[in-house]
Amino acid sequence: MFVKFFVRVFVRLPVRRKKTQCRNPFLQWEWKFVVTQQDIMIANKNATAWSVQEAVAAYNIDNWGAGYFSVNETGNICVSPLQGNGATLAMMDVLQEAQSRGLAMPLLIRFHDLLRHRVVAVNEGFRVAAAESGYQGRYYGVFPIKVNQLCEVVEEIIDAGEPYHYGLEVGSKPELFAAMAVYQDPEGLIVCNGYKDASYVRMALAGCRLGKRIILVVEKLEEMGQIIAMAREMNVSPSVGVRIRLLSKGAGKWAESGGENAKFGLTTAELLEAVELLKQAGMERCLKLVHFHIGSQVPDIAIIKRAVREGARYYAKLRQMGYELEFLDVGGGLGVDYDGSRSSSDSSTNYSMQEYTSAVVYAVQEVCDAEKVPHPHLVSESGRAVVAHHSVLIVDLFGSIQKDRQLSVLFPEKGDVRVVAQLFEIHNSLNKRNRRESLHNARELKEEAQTMFDLGLLDLRMKAKVEMLYWQIARQVVNLYQGAKVIPEEIIELEKEVSDQYLCNFSVFQSLLDHWALGQLFPIVPIHRLNEMPNREGILVDITCDSEGKIGKFIDVEGVREMLPLHAINQKPYYVGIFLVGAYQDTMGDLHNLFGRVNEIHVYLDPDEESGYYIEEVIEGSTMAHVLATIQYDSNELVSKMKMQVDQAIKEDRVKPNEGMRLLAEYEKGLKNYTYLDFNRGQEKAPNGTTQVV
Repeated sequence: MFVKFFVRVFVRLPVRRKKTQCRNPFLQWEWKFVVTQQDIMIANKNATAWSVQEAVAAYNIDNWGAGYFSVNETGNICVSPLQGNGATLAMMDVLQEAQSRGLAMPLLIRFHDLLRHRVVAVNEGFRVAAAESGYQGRYYGVFPIKVNQLCEVVEEIIDAGEPYHYGLEVGSKPELFAAMAVYQDPEGLIVCNGYKDASYVRMALAGCRLGKRIILVVEKLEEMGQIIAMAREMNVSPSVGVRIRLLSKGAGKWAESGGENAKFGLTTAELLEAVELLKQAGMERCLKLVHFHIGSQVPDIAIIKRAVREGARYYAKLRQMGYELEFLDVGGGLGVDYDGSRSSSDSSTNYSMQEYTSAVVYAVQEVCDAEKVPHPHLVSESGRAVVAHHSVLIVDLFGSIQKDRQLSVLFPEKGDVRVVAQLFEIHNSLNKRNRRESLHNARELKEEAQTMFDLGLLDLRMKAKVEMLYWQIARQVVNLYQGAKVIPEEIIELEKEVSDQYLCNFSVFQSLLDHWALGQLFPIVPIHRLNEMPNREGILVDITCDSEGKIGKFIDVEGVREMLPLHAINQKPYYVGIFLVGAYQDTMGDLHNLFGRVNEIHVYLDPDEESGYYIEEVIEGSTMAHVLATIQYDSNELVSKMKMQVDQAIKEDRVKPNEGMRLLAEYEKGLKNYTYLDFNRGQEKAPNGTTQVV
């Protein structure tokens, strides 16, 4: 665990019992005490003794940031899309530019130069590895569209990969139809995976007729017969691949997509039958590729090496049988170090991209040289590693739920029930020596108070006092254990209980589905105020009406945290960035509570611009009318039905005509608004500078 860097100085000030009531702003609770000027000076010093370097270390930014993300001297997160070879942009500047164009939170920012940089990095990684080892084949990478199907993303990848003939991988008919239209390089590959029907095969073969280099990968034995029959019918010489079901399997969350029980691929017996079908049809020269896939986000390089050797052995044996194979497709699996731990945990990788490419090249070369067969052209389907880094989701935190929040001044009063008086006594005498005993006593009193309430013996005012006192005692107990060599399990659990819940203007189900469904960790960091010491801890909860709509697991230097260090929201707005969300999250989100796609901007570097960048495109998020239309609510019909109700209300003199027309106009206008909360709409600055509702 990294050092608990935020020290709650305000609740740890020494308490001196006096009959003077103090309302010191440093304190999270109020009681009869006085704080000396020296105490305040110490508190101020501790509260500001915080550097940007400490923030970088606390959030592990240098490790997961991979040279793309950093913090500047003013405490703002910055992005360097070309790492050290180009401009560095402050994310708050980009955010403010988007807001000046009327875009509300949440906001997805795509840095397209970063995306291009990742495409180049993968291709150059294989090129360098092949050159260093004397590998005789070429590299023909393909981007798997399923990882991010958005047209702007796919077209950017195609353009960046053009010098390398970087192709596409598809796994369905819709993806094939998209790829055939947007990918026009006759030398690059379109690899067709997934289960296939007649129309899928026919369209792929039609692409071959157009001069495209399309490879149909056989996932199950029946597909081979279908491809042979349709190729004869269309008089096309197909390029065929076979997917092998390896014994090797991956690790982590997607391990079951590989191995003997995998959903796709041929067994060794089925492989022999499939190639025999080609031979009997006189099409043995059409067998071009051997493919395998052991799963996404493989964290351990040893697993990758073992799988590549096994796959290369299949290629070598088929070559020895006389089949003139050209390609070995090692599938996906190249992982992303989401937590920056450089480990074999599910959300990390214990290898770099260059180590991965070198391992693949060397393993294939070693097997082929031993078997005395030509080196194949290598294909990989690395999608996550290409697109994850280029997208950042910015959400605004608009409030927090604090169990120890002070709603009123607390002091003993005549008429307090016994449990309240005893809690005051515990509260006032709490110290390191009695901290655990005090917690147990306070917990017992809280339970006793609940029993009294259930029996009708405790009024709401007394119950409120009990709750506020208990949680303030609990918070103090947690603070008194800060820095202890051994922290009891019950105190660790108590720390979770007293942590804050920060209210975030977004939907986990729409924008971060992998976290909810799979427990995938993403780096989450405030994008500003990082030159200030975080003084709270909490989890993030979204605005859906679902208790599962929350983020309660966060990256840590050594494992997983259950709370995120954050600042008190005493300065609004307060923005948090969720990083590395470019893979899978864009198209897998659902419409829970009808929260739709978020606002989106595409950012490009440009040295001729004063800011060093420009926003090339703005894609506005879903409106209420749009998401309602997806579930068969026609906006015109909705307005018509509302008009009938307004007319009836006017007729019955429940509303005046002008009021009714304003209500109807507001409803119709509202259908065109963003589905998320907009805290700026309906407000403007008054002449004195305050905010007023208009």
